[in-house]
Amino acid sequence: MEPATQLELALKSSPRWGGRRLGAGRKRGHARRVPHTSRPSFSRHHPSHVTLRVRAAIPSLRTARLVRDLERSLREAKERAGFRLIAYSLQRDHVHLVVEAEDPRALARGMKSIGARIARAVRRVFGGRGPVLTERYHQRVVRSPREVRNALAYVILNARKHAAALGLGSLRSATSVDPASSGRWFAGWACTVPPPPDEPAVAAPQTWLLRVGWRRHGLIHPAEIPGVRRR
Repeated sequence: MEPATQLELALKSSPRWGGRRLGAGRKRGHARRVPHTSRPSFSRHHPSHVTLRVRAAIPSLRTARLVRDLERSLREAKERAGFRLIAYSLQRDHVHLVVEAEDPRALARGMKSIGARIARAVRRVFGGRGPVLTERYHQRVVRSPREVRNALAYVILNARKHAAALGLGSLRSATSVDPASSGRWFAGWACTVPPPPDEPAVAAPQTWLLRVGWRRHGLIHPAEIPGVRRR
């Protein structure tokens, strides 16, 4: 009897459907700019700098009619259920905000309300249907007095930053305040800027950083350009 021989079976490895694999998962779209990562942790003592962007087909958000319409709407949403809108500016295709929130849930509810009001204002003024915002908001928590000062200057003076980048010079004068921002109601100017008689479209800050802390690094002058070192 011939000795038995062991047969070698050329088996293909069974497919693996679990675990991490190179190239697995839904492919990222080209339009998304803010990945769905976890929001940065923060406490109620730390404000946030938030940015919202609109779709490319939307006309400029700095259109005077839209600025006035949205301003009226923000008066109703500036403070609600642990959320406060402290500062804002409208640029051509994005909005900068400084906000306070008691917790992540209050921040999410507040930003949902702000986003909805921006979308409704855009449709009222420009018409059209469909989405207005391109993505979920981008949040940066500011934790130190210097960071808060930089965030305030960046937001309310953002028009000067864009004008300087385009070589267009500054606004009408060294002390003029961007009418598409909350700068008219800002109480931390380094020079006299008469407040308007109308009701502010922003809330009074309650965190120490926004009330007192940032002032340790100097009041803000309307002629500053964010990102340019001050003398």
